[in-house]
Amino acid sequence: MHEFRRRLISGLLLCGLITGCTSQPESSEQSAEKNAADKKPKIALIMKSLANDFFSSMAKGAESHQQAHSDEYDLVVNGIKDERDLSRQVALVEEMVSSGVDAIVIAPADSKALVPALRRAREAGVVVINIDNKLDAEILQAEKISIPFVGPDNKAGAKKVGEFLATKLKAGDEVIVLEGIRTSFNGTQRRLGFEAAMKAAGIKIVDSQSAQWEMSMANTLVSSMLSEHPDVKAILAANDSMALGALAAVRNSGKAGEVMIVGFDNIPAVQQAIKEGQILATADQHGGELAVFGIEHALRLVADPEAKVEDRETPVDLITVEVLK
Repeated sequence: MHEFRRRLISGLLLCGLITGCTSQPESSEQSAEKNAADKKPKIALIMKSLANDFFSSMAKGAESHQQAHSDEYDLVVNGIKDERDLSRQVALVEEMVSSGVDAIVIAPADSKALVPALRRAREAGVVVINIDNKLDAEILQAEKISIPFVGPDNKAGAKKVGEFLATKLKAGDEVIVLEGIRTSFNGTQRRLGFEAAMKAAGIKIVDSQSAQWEMSMANTLVSSMLSEHPDVKAILAANDSMALGALAAVRNSGKAGEVMIVGFDNIPAVQQAIKEGQILATADQHGGELAVFGIEHALRLVADPEAKVEDRETPVDLITVEVLK
């Protein structure tokens, strides 16, 4: 019996030494290939101020999409505290590249200043998708890169809003415009859309100034503009935060119900103001979906680096009290 046990153990040990008796361990190359196959793409969403309801809804939309597709990709959401803090947004781009993300989906605070940082991201092998505020075409050409834009036609959206306002006015009426940051492509396009609608209707723009997307600055500016132009019948604001600032100034000036206001973005506070008859209209560029459109485009390019890099236009719709009923 002891002899049998001794032979059995010896046989098992010998078998362990023979390659054919055991499965071969994975080579380091095979292990690396398996890990690469199992690795999910990591997407960084970099926005402007999360204090702005529009970008807050954009973040929530992106997070909801990722939760529903958690097996497909990971998401990192970033935003700057102040929409004018360009240096911080540049730093965020650099931090995300250093952290090893596969793609960056960005709503740039400035159409020109972010381009060099995004070029460096591209050179590091990171896919870059531009949303919301289109990057400057001349700067992109100078930096010798092509970055796809996923977003709405801001000029067309603003023109829709302006045309609706014009139906409530008559030729010769005076209006004022609140512009966004003047180096932002979307701000410029919205101003041009407003101007086109007013020109076609024969309505006079007596003042046009930048409130830099900010509610408090819009409040201050409009108070001054209404004092200088007491016959103004309407205010065209290039985003809803400025529209709310204009509304506060109109109330404080005692002109509530006399001066109409339109905006752009369709944030919840403005939806409520439209229902209450305090703001006439706004434009909905579907902020909750806009980042998702960009993320989906980024995932396609990560999966297929040879895919054609092209822009994608997204919807923008006029929002009035009739739509919200």
